[in-house]
Amino acid sequence: MTTRVMLVSPAAGDAQREVRFDDDGPLSRAGLRRARAVAGSLPSVERIVVSPSARCRRTAQELGLPVDSTSEPGPPGCAMGRWRGRTLAEVAGAEAEAVSAWLSDPGFAGHGGESLRALCVRTGDWLTRLAATPGRVLAVVEVDVVRAAAVCALGVPVEAFWRLDVPPLTATELSGRSGRWNLGLGRPLGEGCPAGPQS
Repeated sequence: MTTRVMLVSPAAGDAQREVRFDDDGPLSRAGLRRARAVAGSLPSVERIVVSPSARCRRTAQELGLPVDSTSEPGPPGCAMGRWRGRTLAEVAGAEAEAVSAWLSDPGFAGHGGESLRALCVRTGDWLTRLAATPGRVLAVVEVDVVRAAAVCALGVPVEAFWRLDVPPLTATELSGRSGRWNLGLGRPLGEGCPAGPQS
């Protein structure tokens, strides 16, 4: 049997506009409006998964998804250590070599957080657990989790992580069985998503 996973990236927040290492700040007004506009456009699924961040939980709520005991906890985004909440410009000004290493070495964890390689391993393990149960899964997860899932699904080097753009409120779809995934990237919500009640 096949497992189908729709990964939904959260609505936009101020951190993205400011090019800030995530501090789990609120969604922007525009992001909230956009999420409300596409509410009801998601397909019917057997399981709903929501990452623990306030941004993912609020996005799920605005999309009309349950964010309670009926939704499973999803994987958190990449832990950014001491860079959390700071802008890329601030960190690059203070730690230029570390930023360069972070962008070029998937094993870099010198910021005191998680390396991209560790994020990809963790996300791959999560996908393996999802694939153990056939059916349709809708998961509202952080952008870096979507990127890591794409890297894992395609079996490409972790360095490809930086080559994957994931806009807010887009669907990345995985379908697979026996450890093999097919990948559909970045369809805006509301475009070609059959509406249906959520399980």
